[in-house]
Amino acid sequence: MIEHNHPALSIRRQCNILDVWRSNVYYVPQQEPDESVLANEIHEVWFEMPYYGYRRITAELQRRGYSINHKRVLRMMHDMHIQALYPKHKTTLNHNEHKKYPYLLKDLTIKGPNHVWATDITYIRLPGGFVYLVGIIDIFSRFLLAWSLSNTMETEFCLEVLDKALYINKPEILNTDQGVQYTSNDWIQRVEGNQIKVSMDGIGRWADNIFIERFWRTLKHEHVLIQEFGSIRELRNSIGSFIDTYNHKRLRLHQSLGYRTPAEIYLG
Repeated sequence: MIEHNHPALSIRRQCNILDVWRSNVYYVPQQEPDESVLANEIHEVWFEMPYYGYRRITAELQRRGYSINHKRVLRMMHDMHIQALYPKHKTTLNHNEHKKYPYLLKDLTIKGPNHVWATDITYIRLPGGFVYLVGIIDIFSRFLLAWSLSNTMETEFCLEVLDKALYINKPEILNTDQGVQYTSNDWIQRVEGNQIKVSMDGIGRWADNIFIERFWRTLKHEHVLIQEFGSIRELRNSIGSFIDTYNHKRLRLHQSLGYRTPAEIYLG
């Protein structure tokens, strides 16, 4: 309707003739942010400030330039199963509560490879919804022993990854959070059946499993957030390439470890 380069009529004159506001001519609609990018941004804000609720996360995203309201953030946080961490009243425990295992890593000096492993589940958003990534890492070397993607969070998915890692070796201690997969009878029996000590984070203490959380952060910041994936297969192949590079080419910048890759440290 409006010609910006009209040879005879200025934009002001064209607006007067057509009775439209000039501000409408210059308005550029803001691009709708991609849901996968938003999901990862929300997780990063929550990871850095886990005491933030949906309103404060909304404010932080808006400060970063995203056009998003608190209703959408609340909905996405619900889909991602995350919420602000704050002290809550203790409720009555039911008889089905899982057996408690202590956190064994506090003040522990990790002596070398296969002393302590850690495992965790994280999410990645695809156009069709969330997929879940589970991994097992050797804490001393930061070598990622096994991993897998799934569109469900069933215990069997985690057991398959554990079996892959145990095919390589086994640790003295395996640390997890208190998620239902890791407190299930099947998981506990598989771990203890291999003479491995069970260590569990305290409830709400995500930092207790900081070693693999740091790996998730590296994976997302250096790989997932800067690419687009149209399918689980495409994502799986790409993550496989990243993990191979991470294990075999990424130097651990610690003088005591000789500036070697995780694979060189783990495999000796």
